[in-house]
Amino acid sequence: MRRGVAAALLALVTAGCGRGYESTDGARVVHFRLDGLEETLVEPAGGGRGRPLLVFLHGRSSKPDSNLTQPLFDTLRALGPRAPDVLLANGGDHSYFHDRRDRRWGAEILRRAIPGALARAHADGRRIAIGGISMGGFGALELARLAPHEFCAVGAHSAALWFHAGDTAPGAFDDASDFARHDLIRFASERHIYRTPVWIDVGRDDPFARADTALARDLRAHGTDVVFHLHAGGHGGWRNRMPDYLRWYAARLADC
Repeated sequence: MRRGVAAALLALVTAGCGRGYESTDGARVVHFRLDGLEETLVEPAGGGRGRPLLVFLHGRSSKPDSNLTQPLFDTLRALGPRAPDVLLANGGDHSYFHDRRDRRWGAEILRRAIPGALARAHADGRRIAIGGISMGGFGALELARLAPHEFCAVGAHSAALWFHAGDTAPGAFDDASDFARHDLIRFASERHIYRTPVWIDVGRDDPFARADTALARDLRAHGTDVVFHLHAGGHGGWRNRMPDYLRWYAARLADC
């Protein structure tokens, strides 16, 4: 993806990810701080104790609360006892949720944010799924790769993926070496990297469509259980698909 396209995509994500909901449908929204970052935890109606946990990662230049939407709350209520607690973890502006020079973003989510959410909600630490949109889709795939025994499922929605370091969005990686350490497409082409079911979806006109499609193909070739959807439209289609995502995560967590 060329730099001009990356800049336009950043503007689209930034403009379209504002918070908006009328009712939590009985869910409880809890904010807590870890190492200077505000994390958001959603406990469905009836309380969070004993529920599985979904870790959901936001897009670039957005905040965790950008995913507090009415479809999220409506679907949690509809899922009833199968609804997971949801940790909307904080990745800053453009961390892409991986360890880098300025901060150990990935390690902090695995070692601090997830345990913190489990403790606050009294959730079931044996049943955790992770997913995300755009930047967060990359982050979910990367964290699931690094912690293969931690998660029951991983979802990547319009995931920000690139074939080459020179194509990446400004600030996504520290340098070419940093990109190489987190080159998910190369890793997937070489070996089996996920032990759990993977959902990947992307728009046909999304700048990330080719890379996301290649990743799904290579994962399947190495035996990964992959659900892949190529939708009409471009980047940002996740906004209308949160109910589908949540139902899939809930089903995988129930089977975990």
